[in-house]
Amino acid sequence: MQTLILTLHIVVCVLLIILVLLQSGKEGMGVIFGGGNTSVFGSGGAGGILAKLTTLMAVIFVITSLSYTYVTSSRPSSESTILNVKIEEPAAPKPAAIPPVSPAAPAATQGAPANTENPSAAPAGK
Repeated sequence: MQTLILTLHIVVCVLLIILVLLQSGKEGMGVIFGGGNTSVFGSGGAGGILAKLTTLMAVIFVITSLSYTYVTSSRPSSESTILNVKIEEPAAPKPAAIPPVSPAAPAATQGAPANTENPSAAPAGK
């Protein structure tokens, strides 16, 4: 499909160039600087087989340009269009390792008696 559209596009480009070059200019250099007839189609009107063929080729040119862009844009995003190199996918984050649970340290320190009845109470000797 791409080859067909691209071939048609190149043929239309060449024909469009030829058709534009075959058309004769009806006005002099004054048209470039703002002079001349201000009607839409000029003094000769819209007729002429060259003008109609040029318009047809221009329409086909736009259609083939858009269709070729549409056909070639459906490539996967994992390819690089610059160097034709496969782009690495980002690595999935590994789940964090849960540290092993160590046995609880004893609450009482050495040398001080543990108050088992009421831990918030003050020592009796003071």
